Amino acid sequence: MKQGRCLIVDVIRQFEQYLVENGIAPKTIESYVGDVKGFCVYLEGMGVEQPTDLKRFYVSSYKNHLMENKYAVATINKKINSLQAFNLFLIDRKLTMEQVVTLRKDRIKVAAGSEGEVEVFSEQEVNQLLFFVQDRSKVSQRNHLIVWLLLYTGVRVSELCGIHLSDLDYLTNTLRVTGKGGKYREIPLRPDLVDLIKAYIRSERQENKHRDSPYLLLSQRAEKMRKDAVNTLLEGLEKQLGFKLYPHKFRHTFCSRLLKKGVPLTTVSKLAGHAHIQTTAHYYINTSRQDKEQAVALL
Repeated sequence: MKQGRCLIVDVIRQFEQYLVENGIAPKTIESYVGDVKGFCVYLEGMGVEQPTDLKRFYVSSYKNHLMENKYAVATINKKINSLQAFNLFLIDRKLTMEQVVTLRKDRIKVAAGSEGEVEVFSEQEVNQLLFFVQDRSKVSQRNHLIVWLLLYTGVRVSELCGIHLSDLDYLTNTLRVTGKGGKYREIPLRPDLVDLIKAYIRSERQENKHRDSPYLLLSQRAEKMRKDAVNTLLEGLEKQLGFKLYPHKFRHTFCSRLLKKGVPLTTVSKLAGHAHIQTTAHYYINTSRQDKEQAVALL
């Protein structure tokens, strides 16, 4: 068994190097490698010592194991993606000859309309939030700006923290965002959001000891706002307002509100920075449970 474990470790190391050589993003590599390690642990538990001897039965058995243990459909499908990459690596290195994992055959298909609903803010919650952050005795200018940027640009929290002053174009009122894989996109800014940015830069930001930082959003401890600080801020607002606030809920709300107002799916996809329009469709076509209830109520 010890020899088998050494083989598994060596194969996974080669797989990781193969992904690096093929220009796969670091986060994706981490995900693929973690999934393949989990698969190999499962095989080892079943007495399989040769992970390179990939068989169709191993994949279907592992998939059934995940389903029986109530893994989410999205999680299972992600693991299938990883196993297909592993299978292609084995073929590339001539460690196996047959492709036994295919996305079309192995991914769990979800019936249209039954996808997991995304959680979005109701219009009442949006208004409550907007009114609350106006109060300077409760919310600082910077935190007010963070809420508006999340709500009106749909940026990911990592993108929010990475905004530079140079990413703002006041002539065109646009924000240049660096997204996943270093890809850039431009997001138009509402005039009142531009005014809020300028006000923050002129006043509260000037009082920060890190005011010479290239980043827009500063903290007292460092020249760049951290993701966990944004989460802590939203957790504090959540306690005061009484409903859930987390970064991706703002992103879901941004996309869902645009779709409700008739903005084409392709445009929403570009604004959100999704690599594929299917991602936008999967998450936002059905928007929320509340939308479905309201639709049925019209009958």
